[in-house]
Amino acid sequence: MRFEGSSEYVATPDLMLAVNAAITLKRPLLVKGEPGTGKTMLAVEVAKSLGVPLLEWHVKSTTKAQQGLYEYDAVSRLRDSQLGDPRVQDIRNYIVQGTLWQAFSADHPVVLLIDEVDKADIEFPNDLLREIDRMEFYVYETRELVRAKHRPIVFITSNNEKELPDAFLRRCFFHYIRFPDKETMERIVEVHYPTLKKTLLREALDVFFEIRDVPGMKKKPSTSELLDWLKLLLAEDIPQEALRSKDRKTIIPPLHGALLKNEQDVHLFERLVFMSRSGKQ
Repeated sequence: MRFEGSSEYVATPDLMLAVNAAITLKRPLLVKGEPGTGKTMLAVEVAKSLGVPLLEWHVKSTTKAQQGLYEYDAVSRLRDSQLGDPRVQDIRNYIVQGTLWQAFSADHPVVLLIDEVDKADIEFPNDLLREIDRMEFYVYETRELVRAKHRPIVFITSNNEKELPDAFLRRCFFHYIRFPDKETMERIVEVHYPTLKKTLLREALDVFFEIRDVPGMKKKPSTSELLDWLKLLLAEDIPQEALRSKDRKTIIPPLHGALLKNEQDVHLFERLVFMSRSGKQ
């Protein structure tokens, strides 16, 4: 299996190399990068490209590693025993398979996405070390060992909210998705909006990267936010001239709420643009 990119996802050569290296080494690919740079979509597109199913485990702050393996529903079993349900005789009826178990028991290779691993408790990655390394785990309630029929292609994403343990990092192949440059961003936009006029695209990209380059910006706009903004520009039929209006009442670009997500950044951008224009007069 080799990932050669797809028509719906612009993958740089180094990103494709990282995916294929992880597949060759049979290790999870740990992907970091700014929010909105396509970390989650990478797993989706690799699954599509390779023609294999995708299993997704979206991690939350309350997620425990055990939930990825299985959960024992003792409450339901107690309730059923009180109602005289004969199913209580077999504990397997109350074992709920987690995403890892589903991936391990699949009859063919799958892509397994563990999304935003850094959201959970710091012990979460450590608790998965054995399972990820050995591709097996033990179910104590039924006294059975679950082994992977086929090693899944594992993608793990992180937004760098927490440092990950060294022991966990040793078991992964790492890749950082750098924020796209203008040329790459233009290719990304063309995938989503192939009929977009080149002049409008270039003007919009100039404004977008100008906003990202503002020093002190609390929340820089991401790729996904750029795509949202372009969608609105097209829906409202905003001309490219409006993106560089010299009217001081419209000092920031139209529909900027898709790009600037808090009032501090709006005020900061307004002040800098105002100072820039005043200096040119």
